[in-house]
Amino acid sequence: MPADPIAAVLDLPFDQEAILAGLCHWVACESPTWDAAAVDRMMDIAARDLALLGARIERIPGRMGFGGCVRARFPHSAPEGAPGVLVLAHLDTVHPVGTLQKLPIRREGGRCYGPAILDMKGGTYIAIEAIRQILRAGLATPLPITVLLTSDEEVGSPSTRDLIEAEAARHKVVLVPEPARPNGGVVTGRYAIARFNLRTTGRPSHAGSRLSEGRSAIREMCKQVIAIEGMTTEDCTFSVGVIHGGQWVNCVATHCDAEVLSMAKRQADLDAGVARMLALKSTNPDVTLEVTRGVTRPVWEADERVMALYRQARSIANRIGFDIEHQSSGGGSDGNFTGAMGIPTLDGLGVAGAGAHTLEEHIMVDSLVPRAKMFAGLLVSVE
Repeated sequence: MPADPIAAVLDLPFDQEAILAGLCHWVACESPTWDAAAVDRMMDIAARDLALLGARIERIPGRMGFGGCVRARFPHSAPEGAPGVLVLAHLDTVHPVGTLQKLPIRREGGRCYGPAILDMKGGTYIAIEAIRQILRAGLATPLPITVLLTSDEEVGSPSTRDLIEAEAARHKVVLVPEPARPNGGVVTGRYAIARFNLRTTGRPSHAGSRLSEGRSAIREMCKQVIAIEGMTTEDCTFSVGVIHGGQWVNCVATHCDAEVLSMAKRQADLDAGVARMLALKSTNPDVTLEVTRGVTRPVWEADERVMALYRQARSIANRIGFDIEHQSSGGGSDGNFTGAMGIPTLDGLGVAGAGAHTLEEHIMVDSLVPRAKMFAGLLVSVE
């Protein structure tokens, strides 16, 4: 190990155009969460890239209808099973197959566009590029490195939370290359999140000749949507993001389904919000309302070990030539799980950009090398 491993990292030949080309190859493989075969195709590409670097690859079968995962362990002088650094990332996306036609991979000035290029294939790719450059230079890392790539983060990690927590428990530190904050900062905590599934069930009738005999499930759900979003406060928010109802326009709807997301900065506030959601009642005695709690992400609050990790990252960034702030962030990640376990976790280490989950999703190309160097700096210095 060099006397100054960060200086050695600063001299590594990171190549912006080569990184971008490799990343665009990943982006061209669309991998929406609900398409297990598509996610597995993306896992194939990443597994091959990791295998070429000398990692021992393990394919972990998917369950609950989701794709599988990849675990890659890199050789190290430490004894087998010694706690190390876990690089935790996901390769599933919110964009359905076919999005490339609406959001083609293209470079415009300092931006590069493409589905999931920001969230989070960009960050995952630069993390692997950091490992590649360290290995090529023959630099040692104080701790062994494991990469875990998961398949269902965008829907709350229902099939992989147990795997994530089990793997994280074997490590000293977790690094999560989710996108950088809008100001380029990193994440040292995340809000608690809960999801809910709602169903209203009414009474069908012919909408033309016997409208008054029906009891519309859609009508009741609309009332519930207004009431739910009206519960939003600064402490706990509620958002209805999905709604489906009815089958025929000439029939009063029997069923209507909705999905709700609730988020809070403190666990106690989320717990209170969960209680309010589960206590909802139908406004119409002839229409039933069922509320089912879905996946939940626990609150993650920074402690001194997390802040020490942040200060280490900031020092590395300063030596590269930029600065990073830290914040607790809304929007869940798998860092919620590891941070809540008390394992020092640093999130938001990925690339800079904007428009995640939209048809304007892009990265800032000039962030690729500095962020990759910062990640490499952490890998060669975290003990």
